[in-house]
Amino acid sequence: MTADVPASQPFIPRVLSIAGTDPTGGAGIHADLKSIAANRGYGMAVVTALVAQNTQGVRCVHIPPLAFLREQLDAVSDDVQIDAIKIGMLGNADIIGVVHDWLAQHRAPVVVLDPVMVATSGDRLLDAAAEDALRSLLSCADLITPNIPELAVLARQPMATDWQAVLAQAGQVAQRHGIQVLAKGGHLQGDWAPDALVAPDGRVQEFPGKRVHTPHTHGTGCSYSSALATLQPQTGDWAQSVAQAKQWLTRSIADAYTLSVGRGHGPISHFAALWEHADF
Repeated sequence: MTADVPASQPFIPRVLSIAGTDPTGGAGIHADLKSIAANRGYGMAVVTALVAQNTQGVRCVHIPPLAFLREQLDAVSDDVQIDAIKIGMLGNADIIGVVHDWLAQHRAPVVVLDPVMVATSGDRLLDAAAEDALRSLLSCADLITPNIPELAVLARQPMATDWQAVLAQAGQVAQRHGIQVLAKGGHLQGDWAPDALVAPDGRVQEFPGKRVHTPHTHGTGCSYSSALATLQPQTGDWAQSVAQAKQWLTRSIADAYTLSVGRGHGPISHFAALWEHADF
């Protein structure tokens, strides 16, 4: 039996991450759970892929049986009221199909899709069939958070090289699929890293930001999308959620150097603000 929650108790959203793993803790569901907790949510996770990776790259990917993926999804939704879902690495068309079918029956009030399609090296992570399946999944999301290379794949265009081209591609994807797109400027050159919330009707809300010059940005896409999924049930306003998530992410990136994790592109410091005020 679940105890009644006092009216004065702050709302703590129950957020489900559907994604792959990262044994070094910087990306995938490991980063998602930290991001959810850092933004005052209760995190849950369903594993789509077991990934042998570290701060220097991916070594191997193991895909569990599809039936087990569905068992995980059903085990959560049969018992827990889900307030928000973050979807990350899906891997292939069959996995996307399982998640798509489950979402048709168990769609949460908030669904954020981080379309993991292009590796940091620039290599495509999905084959053509999986890319098409992922495009069909977009209609199940409220917000998608592609980086610039992934946005180009979704728009079926060459990669944008300036901010106005990024906004134009985001507008096309938003209108075509009837969803909000968070356009992100992190892959552009220069001292500024703007983001923008692009709506299907063409409205654009920009969020300026100064770039934090650091190599330690492993898992930023995972972390950003998870923070958004956690904040949106609390704010009820996408612009406010983006502003808060961007502020939190910038602080987490700025403090990444303090962690000293790995010899490659290290993870961000998800709990930087919390630790600043902790009495250790």
